[in-house]
Amino acid sequence: MAEAYILINCELGSEDNVIKELKVIPGVAEVKGVFGVYDIIARVNSANDEELKKAVAKIRSHQGIKSSLTMMVIEGQGN
Repeated sequence: MAEAYILINCELGSEDNVIKELKVIPGVAEVKGVFGVYDIIARVNSANDEELKKAVAKIRSHQGIKSSLTMMVIEGQGN
């Protein structure tokens, strides 16, 4: 399984709408609003890296998102 965390900055005031729209993207397992440098964190799970890349690309192209930082999980590390 491939997994990534995406830290997201979005347009001011669009957070609730962006969260709602991200939750319906296939592969998006969890989306939460956060305080700090970023506005939203999303966890994405997919069967393989190719599907994960598709989900990340769809998130990054969302109209309300200004910038993002994607962190792919290293499988097997820490087990």
